[in-house]
Amino acid sequence: MPLYEYECIEDGEVIELLRPMRDADGPVEDPAGKGRTFKRRHSVFGVGGSPVGSTHVHTGGCCPCGKNAGSCGSMN
Repeated sequence: MPLYEYECIEDGEVIELLRPMRDADGPVEDPAGKGRTFKRRHSVFGVGGSPVGSTHVHTGGCCPCGKNAGSCGSMN
């Protein structure tokens, strides 16, 4: 089942729900029971990594690839 994000019209709180596609735009019950109205919003997410052609650089204790610095085979 897809994961959808819904934003409260009154206060901006965002919740996530696993729902069948047929119910994606259906009414959402307020999880706090306050009678607030939620509207489905466009989900966005970030993906880590380096742009094509860039140099792989370690910063701090962790590599952007998610492994410990030096353990991914990069020499930078």
